[in-house]
Amino acid sequence: MSETTVNDLGLTDASCACGTHTQSRANQAAAPADGATNTFRVLGMTCSHCVASVTKEIGKLARAEDVNVDLVPGGVSLVTVTGAPLDRTAVAAAIDEAGYELVAES
Repeated sequence: MSETTVNDLGLTDASCACGTHTQSRANQAAAPADGATNTFRVLGMTCSHCVASVTKEIGKLARAEDVNVDLVPGGVSLVTVTGAPLDRTAVAAAIDEAGYELVAES
């Protein structure tokens, strides 16, 4: 007979702030999204690298679930973010971090 030893590494602590340990992955996937759509105009993007940079930075924002970019090389590109309503100042900072400029609302 073999004996199995289980070492608890504390990785499934229900008090963890990430919240993934309190419900199954199936339940998480079924949770409804806020579904808000935020559209921003961004200046200075010219290529797929620009798209990737902006997508990455905006994707780091809390409640930004999906980021899509309609690239207009050398013009004003449209960035659509699905999730919850986003703070424009936070989006501007993320776009600036990526190296581009959020166009002022008109």
